[in-house]
Order: sequence, then structure tokens, then C-alpha cells
Amino acid sequence: MFKTIREDIQSVLDRDPAARNVLEVLLCYPGLHAIWAHRLAHRLWKGKLRLLARWLSQLMRSLTGIEIHPGATIGHNFFIDHGMGVVIGETAEVGDNVTLYHGVTLGGTSLHKVKRHPTLEDNVVVGAGAKVLGAITIGANSRIGANAVVVKSVPNDSVVVGVPGQVVVRDNRIHVPNEKADLEHGLLPDTIGETLAALIAHVNSLEKRVNGGGSYGPALHAPEHGVWRIDDFAI
Repeated sequence: MFKTIREDIQSVLDRDPAARNVLEVLLCYPGLHAIWAHRLAHRLWKGKLRLLARWLSQLMRSLTGIEIHPGATIGHNFFIDHGMGVVIGETAEVGDNVTLYHGVTLGGTSLHKVKRHPTLEDNVVVGAGAKVLGAITIGANSRIGANAVVVKSVPNDSVVVGVPGQVVVRDNRIHVPNEKADLEHGLLPDTIGETLAALIAHVNSLEKRVNGGGSYGPALHAPEHGVWRIDDFAI
């Protein structure tokens, strides 16, 4: 038990640069309080003391703003940063070294008493406000962008963005054991911008072919560093 507590504290120190010392982590991190209460509630749940387990989880929901059903299975070194609005459903399964930011939902999509919540494999990072719904699997070492809505399983080493979530990058790197968590959840591709840029390039090439190598009217421009030129959208 004490080893698990030390691991949980170290997870906060490793993944949040704002955490300065152990005492601050113990006193000021509701995500840590929520996961400790969940570990106790989960034992009560498995011991068939389910009403008491639910009462404890609801008490911690009131105190931390984090709702973790006592039936959920959570691995080692789990970290919830900020935490407000996080919801983890009954049949959710979370692997080791997983990080969730505030507003994340691991939700169900079925009314039947079956596996209906997602499985997050090891080293997954879920950005703020993201919704992962249904009995799907998020592969190890994957990142889910902020506010994405994921309703289909995701392969290992993926980056997922958008609504519905799209797998737009396959890193295919081998995860090194004990490597620090990949928390660069702001490094996300611009799927709409990339698609428009490809269409613009195709339209420009077609215009040149139709006009014998010349162009008809002003050429459209691809975005530069994610910034579009307003003259391309003038009416």
C-alpha cells in the first residue's frame, strides 16, 4: 500500500511542473485524493459492499469534482491533472502511467449491464474536455487531443483529434520503459487545414493544365504556419 502511495505522489511530481514538494502534493491535488479514495472504494466494491463503495465515491465527487465509479479498474501511476469534471464509468479499465486532464469523460454507450466503457492501455494521455465513449480500446502510448470525441478503437502510438475523433498520426515508435510520459498534448495536427491545403494545391494544378500552363485569376494560397490569407476567402 505504501509503495502505491509513493508511486502516486511521484507521478504528480513527474508530470506537473507546478508541483514543488510532497507536502504541497498531499494537500493541494484533488486528483490524488480521488484516486486514493477510489482504491478503497474499489476494494469495497469487490468485497460486495457496493452501497458503501458508491457512497464513498459520491462523497469524493462532492469534495473533488471527480467522479470515479468504484467498479472501474485503474492501474499504477495514474494521474488526473486539475481534475474538475472528470467522469470514469463502471466498466472502464485504465492501464499504467495514464494521464487525464480536466473535463475528461470515459463514458458508456449501452443500457445493458455489460462492458460498456472504454479501455485505456498503458501510457495514454487524454487532453482536457475529451470524451471517450463506448467499449472501445485506446492503444498504448496514444494521445487524445483536447475536446476530441472518440467512439472507435485506436491503434497503439496514435494521435487522435476532432469530432468524431480521427487517427491522424501514427508515431510507430517503440516506447522505452521508465521513459517520462509524453504530455505534449498540444502538438496536434490541423486536419482541416491540411485537407484544404491539399485541395488548394490540386485546384491550382488543374487551373494551370486547363489554361495551358497559365493561371486564371489569383492563385489560392496554402496556410503559412496555420494562418490563412484573407484574400483567399474574399467574396
